Amino acid sequence: MAASRRPGEKRQRIIDAAVDVFAAKGFFGSKVSEIAEAAGVADGTIYLYFRSKDDILISLFEEKMGEMNRRFATLLGELHSPEAKLRRYVVEHLRMVAEQPRLMQVLTVELRQSARFIKEYSPKAFAKYLALLGSILDDGQRRGTFRRDLDTALFRRALFGAIDEISLEFVLRSSRAEDQPDARDFDRMGDQIASFILQGLAPPRASETASPSTSSGAAESGLDRAAASPSWQEAAATALGKAH
Repeated sequence: MAASRRPGEKRQRIIDAAVDVFAAKGFFGSKVSEIAEAAGVADGTIYLYFRSKDDILISLFEEKMGEMNRRFATLLGELHSPEAKLRRYVVEHLRMVAEQPRLMQVLTVELRQSARFIKEYSPKAFAKYLALLGSILDDGQRRGTFRRDLDTALFRRALFGAIDEISLEFVLRSSRAEDQPDARDFDRMGDQIASFILQGLAPPRASETASPSTSSGAAESGLDRAAASPSWQEAAATALGKAH
């Protein structure tokens, strides 16, 4: 049998076509027949693989998140320190916005349009994604490079939320390919954001916890250091400015 007719490959064509259709017309504005046409299959063929348009979206999410997980596992496996891994995580997540803008639009915008996804679905691939991020934080705590009072379960979601929000900003404001910053802009922005995050994760200095009398001064010095460092808001604003 020809490779193009293998069931798995036909299903993949449908998934890839759904990315393009959802990105172009939105989840609500898309029709199953349009996905079938883009995939080069008959309308009824879609239902051999998926129960509904929501099912296509959920399957797309699981598959693409699985690919992202494998990409991160490979890249982070090349590094040793938790600081280097966290920095790479931030940079690579933002780099994917430049590399795959349509996919990132679907993952950051269109998923929120599916009531079934929001209310009923428990995303397994996303749980693995958060677990990978959590393992970096846990490793940093064990080594003493990240503060030990950090709630890693909470912070991993907060960190993902911050990066996802920045990705969403680019997706919403840069709908045309020519308006998208290139990978170098995202690399620079990601590096600044990572530096800001790592500064906050670092254990407090001995002088900052020595005595109550010095706590005020320590707090002020901590704020001064944060203020002197480029923030992720500034980094995002810089890159966004280049996009327009």
